Amino acid sequence: MTNLQELLLKPVWQMTGEEFIFLSKHASGQTETQPRPVTDTERKYVYGILGIAKLFGCSLPTANRIKKSGKIDKAITQIGRKIIVDAELALELAGKKTGGRK
Repeated sequence: MTNLQELLLKPVWQMTGEEFIFLSKHASGQTETQPRPVTDTERKYVYGILGIAKLFGCSLPTANRIKKSGKIDKAITQIGRKIIVDAELALELAGKKTGGRK
């Protein structure tokens, strides 16, 4: 990259896009950082009965039955009327067999 002083004296209309971005980052005090890779460790959440229905691919009444059954209670956080569901944990809990017919 060229000298910072040269860039400051150069008219904006003569700058390349790279020079302009470098100058704007330097002026705002930011340093050039590499974008961090997206990690798959971030939790994914769905919200409400509609979110549960979309997650399991079922109807709203069935989603309500799934919630009321208690199978996915560990994945649900409910504050008042707001329902927040950890999607991966809910799918894992729903896949586990507990009891059943004899």
